[in-house]
Amino acid sequence: MLQQILEIDNIDAYLVIGILLLFGTIETISGFLLSSKRNKHDWIQEIGSFFALSTLIKPAIVATIFFTGSILAPKAASYLTHVNFLIVFLVYLLIDDVLQYWYHRSAHENAFLWKLHRAHHQAEEMGFFVSYRNAALYYLMMPNIWWVGFITFLGGGKAVALGLILKQLVIISSHSTIKWDKPFYQNPVLKPIIRLLERIIITPAFHHAHHGKSKLDSVSDPNGNFGNMFSIWDQLFGTATFTKSYPASYGLQNNTNDKWAEAYLYPIIKSNNEQSELAATFKKVKTSTAEPLYVALEKDTKYLFCQCGLSNTQPFCDGSHHGTKFKPLLFEGKRNGTVKLCNCKLSKVKPYCDNSHLNLP
Repeated sequence: MLQQILEIDNIDAYLVIGILLLFGTIETISGFLLSSKRNKHDWIQEIGSFFALSTLIKPAIVATIFFTGSILAPKAASYLTHVNFLIVFLVYLLIDDVLQYWYHRSAHENAFLWKLHRAHHQAEEMGFFVSYRNAALYYLMMPNIWWVGFITFLGGGKAVALGLILKQLVIISSHSTIKWDKPFYQNPVLKPIIRLLERIIITPAFHHAHHGKSKLDSVSDPNGNFGNMFSIWDQLFGTATFTKSYPASYGLQNNTNDKWAEAYLYPIIKSNNEQSELAATFKKVKTSTAEPLYVALEKDTKYLFCQCGLSNTQPFCDGSHHGTKFKPLLFEGKRNGTVKLCNCKLSKVKPYCDNSHLNLP
């Protein structure tokens, strides 16, 4: 029965559009779209990126794989048609998801990839179309889209269709404002169910945390929770943060509100705003110094300590670590008063100074 359904032409596209319409309808009924503060650049970036991805980029990548494969390995075109469907499906889905985990994680740790992915985090509101908010080049280089073309060429089209449908259901629901997991966290009887589910698939709370602006709210983790469909990779590679709450605010600490063309077509089009990371003249400068900084702290107040050495608000984080492998350190003031904080970034008792700067040449 399932395989017969999957034989319908473009069934995956129809169902993905159906999923989008479902969440769009629910978000509209709930009043989100009417109260949204998105500007025209947000809408163009999100809706335009979706249509460009689905009608241009993905088909172009798949066509390239088919064209190349038909020349280099024509006999491989039907290789997977004789392999058990479940095996093909599982292999496709797991490899697809781990590829996207590492690509997504790399986009937060590599300066160039971060500029292509930055638009995804520029959104200050969640919503199902945020799922598709990235630069065009980000999608052109996305390894799992090429993996889709490769498996489809080998004859695994049905497995790919089913995988895409299930993936989009998880991805769209985890970006949506419809927090379907919230009742599970609030009901003691349902809590064990969500605790199991979130250890397997990406839930709204898990992914919303990734879009949170700052760890200061004790919920957000913009430098973790990189998973796409399964949370197992974050757990396996130490980047998972589980929470039953949602961020206080979304977006970037240093949001320069880049226009849609700059965000989507970078590096072809660059920003005219010299403060933007997408500007041709923009350059991150080391702001850490050998000398410690004396800072007034308040007891039990939370602070984010800069560990990348690039922040313009030293010794505190301003979001400049995005695009590097560094993450800010969340800490609380132990007492009211002035303390000596490390600014050489070498202290073994961060954020406090341990005089490691004295060993610098």
